[in-house]
Amino acid sequence: MNYTSYIPPLCNPTRVAIVGAGKVGSTLAQRIAERNIADVVLLDVVEGMPQAIALDLTQARGLEHHDCQIIGTNDYADTANSDIVVISAGKPRQPGMSRDELMKTNAKIVLEATKQAIAYSPDAIFIVITNPLDVMTYLTWQASGLPPHRVMGMAGILDSARFQTFIAMELGVSIVDVKGMVLGSHGELMVPLPRYSTVSGIPITELLDAATIDRLIERTRNGGGEIVELMRTGGAYFAPASSTCEMVESILFNQSRLVPAAAYLQGEYGLKDVFIGVPCRLGCRGIESILELNLTDSETTALHISAESVRHNIEFANQLLAATSHKC
Repeated sequence: MNYTSYIPPLCNPTRVAIVGAGKVGSTLAQRIAERNIADVVLLDVVEGMPQAIALDLTQARGLEHHDCQIIGTNDYADTANSDIVVISAGKPRQPGMSRDELMKTNAKIVLEATKQAIAYSPDAIFIVITNPLDVMTYLTWQASGLPPHRVMGMAGILDSARFQTFIAMELGVSIVDVKGMVLGSHGELMVPLPRYSTVSGIPITELLDAATIDRLIERTRNGGGEIVELMRTGGAYFAPASSTCEMVESILFNQSRLVPAAAYLQGEYGLKDVFIGVPCRLGCRGIESILELNLTDSETTALHISAESVRHNIEFANQLLAATSHKC
């Protein structure tokens, strides 16, 4: 074959747009590229920052041996035709900032990001990372006008990963053999399920006493807060990026992996019109199905309490946004 005259066939590589080039967004870009999953467009409002991060990641290609293209930009037009849009833009809570201010600030950011991104990638699947996650996922769904199976939040997979890690550390076993299951909202009202959390298929309820399990559950619920307290000026980003990357990979490679994610419920678990963490199969269409586990009465009650808190915060966020629009 004469390679000088060979023209390779045209192809349409998969593309992931990441809105928000902070530590979570930039680490996610690294994860996706270095696993050779898809091309990445990293967008941020800060001029020069996403371009610099993209260039730095690109310069590592000769060592990491991937072929993904990485673009940094401040223009949503560069995100056009993305297969997945990840929204990680938003601000962490600062000293002296009220919950109202944080909710209103991030709601505005997420709504604007969604409207801009969907205009250029109408066929994309959206994954939301911005906190408060369950509320921001609902707002993304509202603003995008997409069917609910194409909008989801990254939370349960992260909470489950933390639970798995603490179980493995407690038992001194390989993390490879540990599976965790955490449902509910991403916060203090999350619902870890010890009966569905196993080591080589053995429920941890047969391996650990109740007091130890309660301690691990409490540490899981405070998993992000523990990092914030230690770091003081930021929050977790390695584990959230890895969690989101798993979701991206399952969707783009149509793996149909069963992972907990914030999904829109339409009667499942006795809940409607709310995004909450439940086990989902993720494939090329987004959320392919939702698995309804057989929960005990106490587990069902805990999940409903968690969902009611999310529903209250959704109403609260909409009220804040309505009040802001009236002032304008």
